[in-house]
Amino acid sequence: MVRLKPRPSWPVPLAFPPTRLSTDAEDFHGVTVPDPFRWLEGGSAPEVQDWIEAQNRLTSHALDQVVDRAGIHQQLRRLWSHTRTSLPVTAGHWTFQFFAEGLQDQPVLHASINGSRRALVDPNVMAPDGTQALTGWTPSPDGAHVAFALSRNGSDRQEIRIRNTQTGADLDEILLFSKSEEDLPYGNLAWSSDGAGFYYPRLPDPETVSPAEEYRNCRVFWHRLGTPQSADRLIHQRPDDPNLNFVPIVTEDGRFLVLHVWNGLSHRHQVSCRPIASEGAFRPLFPAADARRLFLGCRGDQFLFHTNADAPRGRIIALDPSQPAGSGWHEVIPQGPDTIDSAVWFGMGFIVTHIIGDHHEVTLYDASGNPGPLIALPGQGRVVETGYDKEAEQILMIYEDMLQPPAILRFDAKTGASMVQTLPAAPVDSRDFLIRHDHATAEDGTHIPITLIYRRDLPLIGRTPLLLYGYGGFNVNITPGYDASRLLWLQRGGIYAFVNLRGGGEFGEDWHHAGAGAGKQIVFDDFIEAARWVIAAGYTDNAHLAISGESNGGLLVSACMLQKPELFSAVVCSIPVTDLLRYPDFTIGSYWIPEYGDARADPEAFSTLRAYSPLHNVRPGMCCPALLLTTGQQDDRVVPAHAYKLAAMIQTHTARHSGPCLLRAQPNVGHGLGKPVSKMIELDSDIYSFLFATCGIEGRQQDVEPPGG
Repeated sequence: MVRLKPRPSWPVPLAFPPTRLSTDAEDFHGVTVPDPFRWLEGGSAPEVQDWIEAQNRLTSHALDQVVDRAGIHQQLRRLWSHTRTSLPVTAGHWTFQFFAEGLQDQPVLHASINGSRRALVDPNVMAPDGTQALTGWTPSPDGAHVAFALSRNGSDRQEIRIRNTQTGADLDEILLFSKSEEDLPYGNLAWSSDGAGFYYPRLPDPETVSPAEEYRNCRVFWHRLGTPQSADRLIHQRPDDPNLNFVPIVTEDGRFLVLHVWNGLSHRHQVSCRPIASEGAFRPLFPAADARRLFLGCRGDQFLFHTNADAPRGRIIALDPSQPAGSGWHEVIPQGPDTIDSAVWFGMGFIVTHIIGDHHEVTLYDASGNPGPLIALPGQGRVVETGYDKEAEQILMIYEDMLQPPAILRFDAKTGASMVQTLPAAPVDSRDFLIRHDHATAEDGTHIPITLIYRRDLPLIGRTPLLLYGYGGFNVNITPGYDASRLLWLQRGGIYAFVNLRGGGEFGEDWHHAGAGAGKQIVFDDFIEAARWVIAAGYTDNAHLAISGESNGGLLVSACMLQKPELFSAVVCSIPVTDLLRYPDFTIGSYWIPEYGDARADPEAFSTLRAYSPLHNVRPGMCCPALLLTTGQQDDRVVPAHAYKLAAMIQTHTARHSGPCLLRAQPNVGHGLGKPVSKMIELDSDIYSFLFATCGIEGRQQDVEPPGG
């Protein structure tokens, strides 16, 4: 039994700006659902902008009254001041690599040859305020040119430019209407083997279609260097199924063009291909979108795929592309007890990353799929990126954990032996912290893993401030990653914990499926059970328990807050999905229908979604914990109206003795893609100021010493 304590009240009184109520409503299968704040969906309207400015002023005033927010901002700047990099990529005689030094807003693409390195694409020069980001880049096979994608103000929409590596000059053409595909392990354009041009997917010109059609009718084009986009040749389209999306892949031998095809964010893929020299139709390799299928490369005349078809935890298969669809394949690496998070084919064998509990382990397999050595990682963390250095015959990885900033590791590709490693200095000494692995038990007996980290000298007295994080959706795996801002919470005496909820992919497709669609309530139940567990285990109490989630995780924490408001002291709800009835109407919202369901199309889905949709479960007079909602005003993935409408609903209808409901809407920021470091620190200053104030952590302690300080 969880014993509940009175939550501390906000230290200073707040007066929320009034919000106009409209008479908007919608009929769902004979049920009229009011939507009094629908006018907030018009984010650029003057009335909405005035409302946003008033909300931002209130939030700044509220936080400045209770903590030294400026001091916290300076402390976070010191924690964030470290070098960030990507793995090097070699093309021809050139090597390309991202670097960001100190507090540089955006990473810079560098090119090196014969030991000489220089900045090739620097978005910080293009936009000194950090609002233009280099969101993708792919060198031609000979390294003579780099196609790179630019995003403005955090938009998922990009423009593609091509730069001459030797001269640093851009070609005249600029390719518009491309979109970032962060959920795939490869870029969204593919060079031909001769470097004459590349294939890329393109969405309609938004000026020519209605808002509902902007993210539909994806097509694949061929672009030849030195020609305008208007001359690009259409390669493939599917007007019969406008919801399909495509990513083109050219096989390493240059013989085939492979199309990765998917609908929304279902993680179920079709795959087709044709010879590069052909003008004919694409041959389906996997015509049914019934499983995940990720192309890894070619082994001789065979195509290799990482799939969860008939293997919910994943396996590697090979097929002969000349055989009829669905035939001619065989298993290379069978499904094992642990989920395959990622796999890389590097010509000599496979690098396979498994999820073991909550962290990664990496195993080498030979070309036939026989298991080899386990690669020794520095700790129980995660591998962010994997590559292969052909010249040195070395495997490269970027590794991080909750205390170790991202580090490039090198291993012998034949033996798996570690080469000399230099790990970036961390702002804290890992020996000063403890990491615990435990689990809560759901009502049906399922173990829900929980990972906790806190200072070794911290007395656990049952009321320590604890921040609990979750996601639970879209087959996304939550593993231990590095967050410079979180170190401030840990150093000040807070406990941090994350939960591996059903709906994620940590334990295979069955784990994901259990928390999707009609089963979504299971995800909230798992998280609530985890919250009860950290209290019952003596780590904290409800008066000092904060929860945090982003995007689908924002849905998670806002739904849990409304279902069990007495259980939490504070809620940080970032870039959230909160209107589960109207979400398909906005930008790429229709992509999420396979995960959530469609309230308009299906009466049963309407009943399910309405039962947990945060916007539709705010009860007049209810007492909520303190809530900080954050969003980006230019978010074109999860539109900011989700956060605006929930903030208005809670401020209007909850009891006066509730915790404050604050909104931070950052300008010139999207869902997170290409977000400048200065904007990250700015937002984290608000988040940790809010958490310190609501959970009882002193907000005016001495500065955090940098490494060696």
